[in-house]
Amino acid sequence: MNNTNTPLPVQWQPLAKVLDGELHTDDVMRTLYATDASAYREMPAAVAVPRSSKDIKYLISFARQQKLSLIPRAAGTSLAGQVVGNGIVVDVSQHMTQVLEINAEERWVRVQPGVIRDDLNHVLEPYGLFFGPETSTANRAMIGGMVGNNSCGTHSVVYGSTREHTLEIKGLLADGSEVVFNALNAQQYQQKIAESETNTFEGKVYRQIDQLLTNEAHQKEIREHFPKRAIPRRNTGYALDMLLDLEPFTPAGEPFNFCKLLCGSEGTLMFMTEIKLHVDPLPPKETGLVCAHFNTIDDALKANIIALQYGPSASELMDHYILECTKANIEHRQNRFFVKGDPEAILIVEFNKDTREAIAEVAQRMQQAMEQEGLGYHFPVVYGDDTRKVWNLRKAGLGLLSNIVGDAKPAPVIEDTAVTIEDLPAYIQDFNEILSQNNMSAVHYAHAGSGELHLRPIINLKTEQGQKEFRLIAEEIARLVKKYQGSLSGEHGDGRLRGEFIEQMVGKKGYELMKEVKQIFDPEHIFNPNKIVETPPMDTFLRYDAGQDTPAFDTVLDFSGTQGILRGAEMCNGSGDCRKTEISGGTMCPSYMATRSEKDTTRARANILREYLTRSDKPNRFDHEEIKEVMDLCLSCKGCKSECPSNVDMAKMKAEFLQQYYDANGVPFRTKLIANFTRLNKLAAKVPWAYNWAFTNPLTGKLSKKMSGFAAERSIPKLHKTTLRKWYKKHYASIAPKGATKKVWLFCDEFTDFNDTDVGIVTVKLLAKLGYEVIIPEHLESSRTYLSKGLLRKAKTIAEKNIALLQGVVSDETPLLGVEPSAILTFRDEYIDLVRGNTQEKARELARNALTMEEFLAREIDRGNITANSFTEDKKILKLHGHCQQKALSSLTPSKKMLSLPKNYEVHLIRSGCCGMAGSFGYEQEHYKVSMQIGELVLFPTVRQQPQEVIIVAAGTSCRHQIKDGTQRRALHPVEVWWDALKK
Repeated sequence: MNNTNTPLPVQWQPLAKVLDGELHTDDVMRTLYATDASAYREMPAAVAVPRSSKDIKYLISFARQQKLSLIPRAAGTSLAGQVVGNGIVVDVSQHMTQVLEINAEERWVRVQPGVIRDDLNHVLEPYGLFFGPETSTANRAMIGGMVGNNSCGTHSVVYGSTREHTLEIKGLLADGSEVVFNALNAQQYQQKIAESETNTFEGKVYRQIDQLLTNEAHQKEIREHFPKRAIPRRNTGYALDMLLDLEPFTPAGEPFNFCKLLCGSEGTLMFMTEIKLHVDPLPPKETGLVCAHFNTIDDALKANIIALQYGPSASELMDHYILECTKANIEHRQNRFFVKGDPEAILIVEFNKDTREAIAEVAQRMQQAMEQEGLGYHFPVVYGDDTRKVWNLRKAGLGLLSNIVGDAKPAPVIEDTAVTIEDLPAYIQDFNEILSQNNMSAVHYAHAGSGELHLRPIINLKTEQGQKEFRLIAEEIARLVKKYQGSLSGEHGDGRLRGEFIEQMVGKKGYELMKEVKQIFDPEHIFNPNKIVETPPMDTFLRYDAGQDTPAFDTVLDFSGTQGILRGAEMCNGSGDCRKTEISGGTMCPSYMATRSEKDTTRARANILREYLTRSDKPNRFDHEEIKEVMDLCLSCKGCKSECPSNVDMAKMKAEFLQQYYDANGVPFRTKLIANFTRLNKLAAKVPWAYNWAFTNPLTGKLSKKMSGFAAERSIPKLHKTTLRKWYKKHYASIAPKGATKKVWLFCDEFTDFNDTDVGIVTVKLLAKLGYEVIIPEHLESSRTYLSKGLLRKAKTIAEKNIALLQGVVSDETPLLGVEPSAILTFRDEYIDLVRGNTQEKARELARNALTMEEFLAREIDRGNITANSFTEDKKILKLHGHCQQKALSSLTPSKKMLSLPKNYEVHLIRSGCCGMAGSFGYEQEHYKVSMQIGELVLFPTVRQQPQEVIIVAAGTSCRHQIKDGTQRRALHPVEVWWDALKK
């Protein structure tokens, strides 16, 4: 199926006709799938999004006829270029996502390859089960990719890798025939060999692999030259050593199972459609983390050997580079609570026990053993919810490393080597000596307990010198790994990054055996060719060209913090944090959560910007419909600004893109209409009844919405009978507190002034009742509507005037308060980026004292200026939905604190991301459906489930309107809740 309006080239039409899924041959989709999380880039021939194994069968047949290859892809977080190539990328992540069967008694689950690891565990939790292997990308990594890479992670010291849990793989072989690979006892295995005489493709595979492995010379070669068997993470090439450990090649070994070989084969041998996994009982609920601090990495690695003697469930390392990166990250600053001083390394040792007392006892014994050896200086033990913060800090390592400003970045080149834990201290010393000789340094983090650290030297891959260093360090470390008979890949796979060095790792004869395995399974090289074996040189098809220019752009917004907008886009390293689902929680990225399309991720938007800003031949490189197409469903929620480990601020980049695009193409009518919201409302406010009638009358309302480009199904906010400014001038004197000693400035934003006037009136009354003098100072609108539509020059003019009007007036003692989060937070965010020089410093000063109502009221509670005595003691339950920009730039903690002040008010956060409205987005005809899909993910169902007496709370005007349209429930602003709760 071709789901674009562009006619498919003739070559692709027969395939499109038979597929139930989608087929994309356009430049946009091919560009988005040209990279993964690695250093590689290669344009695929097409992108297919299958719905079933039937589609896969059609794809195999088409690939054979056309002499093309198929590249299986799940989340696309591969670090070795596994899913980059010039064939058809086959994305199973959108439709092949079903948990097919759960057998709790026998402890197994059967899934399609697009099931996300953490989402699977969410489904398994009610059964008391979970799938143990995980990666730092577990909230978006998919089972198909985990099998392909033989993934493991933090808890591999207990749960091993995906290979140990894969019981059965169903899929399609290179001739299109269906096959199921599972465990075979000796009799069943011999029967398979006997059946091979029938000349089925499956039979030939069994017979030829049997012939290869029964050869004593081959067995000797494999056992002598493959990585040490004591290394748990051995993913160098095809796992022939694992097959030799099985019957009939090892008497009394486990039953023969091709799954051992297929795990780690990176989609090069067959196409998986179903996977049966062993699952474990949930671990003990009590978890404790000993966060041991060390003055050197060597001390930490020696302590790691001691730690493993005490039976931990994990032993993970973070070095000072990682810890330094976390200081500048909005989300992760709060996760550093356990860090004391500036340690060179921290070893996180996890224990799972039935009681905290048991954890404390073993932690104490381990600490004493380390201290006896002179290792470590601080050993805090972390429990409960705080453990999640520690792990989030550790898992964010990959993305945080990309925060280094400039072109030199920690390069994914040698980050996946594994040796025995006993060899690890000496190996790391040799490793760092090699780096020092080459004037390099590296970060060290991750899986010390499994003999594998992620080690990334900082290299500028845009330069010829950097690309030479990329190859040089790969060659040097390959020799070092061979010295320790280690594994070049521990969990990230070989792909096209390490494939070149496999012959060096296992010897010429061992490598020839691997090539033979590929030939047996895939004689026409249909499945993901040029990975593992016969790979091109590891420094070809790189994401950046040697000597590549990084053009500078004259932007309205200030991108100096990332050395320009292009480098801002390049901060995205492809780790795919924006692909998490609503089950995992968070805000980023709401459109992806609804559509599950790669095109709607922050990663895709960064990729498209990087591609065209780097390679365009137009005078205005922003002038591309392709960029506009990919940006279309960005809601500018700002979730990426805080949740992306690299702090990629796509809302900022989208706004800049729109301004630059309009410069070349003009501003559309609807954009002008929405941007000039305040000006139009000022006119309409003279006769609000006429405006309201025009948009609510069935006949004129439908026509008005159509002319405006708004969805017919969407209700339009009404104008209040008066404005907040008018009401304030007329009524404030009569309610002003007598002798007030506390004063605040109220920012009368454009939404509260015209539409949510009732909320504004309640705000003024509430503050007055609590003893605050409320002054609405002279100021303009916030410019939020101009910002959201990309009219940045107009927004800049407004920002400069507001800064001039309010600077010097607003202070810590007399702050500027905002009712609408998106309006007041412009002072904290966009205003600083819109202006320059001395005005920017004034903007930063103003930003420090521009507070949401909830922030101010929570602060006053902390200062003892507001107490529960002013409020009712009635019992109420409140469900709070947070505004996106509030979550990104502030926090919901103040909201929960102030709403919980009345003694018997019980506040629950709704685990929703974006509501889906996002200013004008949800009103627009072409976006209405996605807007409502986003609301239906978590917010709408949660609100509908609440009894009428439960109070729904939302600070954002758009959020409240979306809740009304989606659930027919009225949500209150937090100040309305307090007003109703005041003792009268």
